[in-house]
Amino acid sequence: MNVWHYLALGLACAGLPVANAQETPSGGTDSAPARAAEQVPLSSPDPSPREDWTPQALFEHVVERARKLADGDYQAPQSRLPAFLKELDHNTYSDIRFRPEHALWRDDRLFEVQFFHPGFLYDNPVEMHVLKGGRIEDLAFDPGMFEYRGESAALKEKVEKIDPAKLGFAGLRLHYPVNTPDYKDEIAVFLGASYFRLVGRGQRYGLSARGLAVDTATQGGEEYPTFRAFWLVRPEPNASTMTLLALLDSPSVTGAYRFDVHAGRQTVVDVDARLFARQDVGKLGVAPLTSMFLHGENSLEDFDDYRPEAHDSDGLLMNTSSGQWIRRPLSNPPSLNVTQLRDTNPRGFGLMQQDRDFEHYLDLDAAYQRRPSLWVDPLEGDWGEGGVELVQIPTERTIHDNIISYWVPDTPFKAGQTRHYRYRLATRDATVPGETLGRAIRMRNGWAADPGQAEPPPHTLRRFIVDFRGGELDGLDASQPVQADLNVSQGKVSDLRVRPLPDGDTWRAAFTLDPQDASADMQLSLTLRGQRLTETWSYLWNPDVL
Repeated sequence: MNVWHYLALGLACAGLPVANAQETPSGGTDSAPARAAEQVPLSSPDPSPREDWTPQALFEHVVERARKLADGDYQAPQSRLPAFLKELDHNTYSDIRFRPEHALWRDDRLFEVQFFHPGFLYDNPVEMHVLKGGRIEDLAFDPGMFEYRGESAALKEKVEKIDPAKLGFAGLRLHYPVNTPDYKDEIAVFLGASYFRLVGRGQRYGLSARGLAVDTATQGGEEYPTFRAFWLVRPEPNASTMTLLALLDSPSVTGAYRFDVHAGRQTVVDVDARLFARQDVGKLGVAPLTSMFLHGENSLEDFDDYRPEAHDSDGLLMNTSSGQWIRRPLSNPPSLNVTQLRDTNPRGFGLMQQDRDFEHYLDLDAAYQRRPSLWVDPLEGDWGEGGVELVQIPTERTIHDNIISYWVPDTPFKAGQTRHYRYRLATRDATVPGETLGRAIRMRNGWAADPGQAEPPPHTLRRFIVDFRGGELDGLDASQPVQADLNVSQGKVSDLRVRPLPDGDTWRAAFTLDPQDASADMQLSLTLRGQRLTETWSYLWNPDVL
């Protein structure tokens, strides 16, 4: 059985950057840090006009640009925005809305593109280009594209007096009619650093993806690579797939990205990433996902909150190269917690929002039960040996994204080297295709004292229950000798039992753990006559929460 490795990094949590989740004009959340939109001016893709560009030829050209960019020194950007735009607060920025009638390809294609105004956290504009009929066209900022409502109304005259070349756009969002044929829903947003978010049919924005993570949860502090230019490939009028190309830059890494966005019930993005190391990279995080977990069913903290649970994701799920499914419930730890699951060429991993029951959240505004899961399917490239790393940072507010997960390759990424990663990123609901085993649907733990016990044990003695449902467990007779396969890294286990619940479909594993004053990493699954019936529930118990 694969096991999690606890990484004792000795980091001070206060020194780690925690992304702020802010409401965007689209009604979602953005999780990019304030310094995340950095860029330097970049020249047009080709100094001489061409009329024979294809998407693949343009991508190879962006790859070459990234390669050349890595050969030079990193140039820290200098913002060209005036102070009144840089200093906008969240509410004023949110009052600046893009006018839908100015959307790219308005009423001409199923896909449409809208853009974000520069300012607030996004003070360095990102270049926008369009590939159309073999030619590349530059997109210029125009204040007439935006409506300045409410507190932002006074900005209109000031913005109109500025040279548009000093403004540009902060980011973009894709629209496509995934719910009804009469309305083009927002399905993807690229805004801030290399952050982007996706939603499928009937979903609400929650967690974010990123192009790349560098030095996350390290002593030296995290580096935020940035998408500094986009090329939008005009799709056919009735196409359900659209291609975007992006140029990424940071002090350590440059990169060229191709995103093929497929709209439908689930939004699926095929990602082709070519990376170039400008200097040695301490820790490379591939296909990173960022989310929020404040409290849930496994929380013991006393949150002053009417909501029973509040989180964008509730677990990390992984399908290993050997076909084992491992689910680790998320937590809001008392201190920084970093763990890693070792593997070679994993089949998939993702941050999941498994609980889709409104009654478990009771939040009509946030609608946590509609937040998407995001699943990464590695397809080809330099995955090799490494691990899926999970970073959990303590937080007291839902505006902080405190959960990060990504693939960390073992092979160091040295200056002058290149990497290639191709993977598929898809929105999901509670499950992932191919996940046929029983799932760990619920867990609880509490003080393992008997009622009325004359000399009760210390509170560190814990009673855990884990409930499994689905797969071969459905309709399984209660007389069947289902057993629990439990491994614990630290402490002593007693009173391990497996019993069916009254609903006839759910089976409970219960046990008592004496962690002996240390963190205990646990892996638990159910078996029947040697056959595995369920995924592996994996959890790290930290006595410090008491």
